[in-house]
Amino acid sequence: MSETVPSKILAGKTALIAGASRGIGLAIAKETATAGAHTILASRNIAELTKQADALKAAGYSAEARALDMSDRDTILKFAEGLPDIDILVNVAGTNVRKRFEEYTVAQYENIMNTNLHGIVTLTQGVGSKMVKRGAGGKIVMIGSLMSLLGLPYLTVYAMTKAAIAGLTRALAAEWGRFDIQVNCIAPGFIITDLNRDMWQRAEMKDWLGGAQASPRTGVPEDIAPLSVFLSGPGSGYITGQVIAIDGGYTTTAKWPFEP
Repeated sequence: MSETVPSKILAGKTALIAGASRGIGLAIAKETATAGAHTILASRNIAELTKQADALKAAGYSAEARALDMSDRDTILKFAEGLPDIDILVNVAGTNVRKRFEEYTVAQYENIMNTNLHGIVTLTQGVGSKMVKRGAGGKIVMIGSLMSLLGLPYLTVYAMTKAAIAGLTRALAAEWGRFDIQVNCIAPGFIITDLNRDMWQRAEMKDWLGGAQASPRTGVPEDIAPLSVFLSGPGSGYITGQVIAIDGGYTTTAKWPFEP
């Protein structure tokens, strides 16, 4: 958990982190709890969630685990109905398959679309509609990707979902702004998680990255969590509809061998 997050800036708030059992989602859940929110960790892996929630409670924070399958619409709707009032929704859940576009199977296509997009739409409808009716404002943080901003090969279906998440962010920010609900999207760069760990073991990938962006290293989930907490807190009240990259400069910088 980062020492950069001001203590208890989310005190009195209830946060739902969808996709919290590992990686970026778990890092965000830990940081959110540390910042004072009652944090609901949700994903399919209830055993791991319970372990993580228990660890947070043992450390003096407020947390609980709830099972959630983001690929099943009926399950999501039932889950949303049973939630307490949610002040902060962070949508992290996602999956990916890297392959040539023409080789994606129907099953792979549907699983990625259901988990990364349709499930997030359904959950955001369920939680967000309660935020609107409650009239107390709220924060929604989407976790997009570099694919929310640009294209890379062998990620076409994943890229479709993450580009859609960026569009959803902007449109919802416009629609729900009058209810004091801020909607923003974080676009992580090359963050090492279980979804890509093997790929980044290759020497050619590390060598390429060193010449591709200002910061020559890959990121870690803990690089993402502080911004999520900030966007969930009072200091972000006039920030909405933004897609913010945390990417070591990949989308905005390039390096060359010239030296003056």
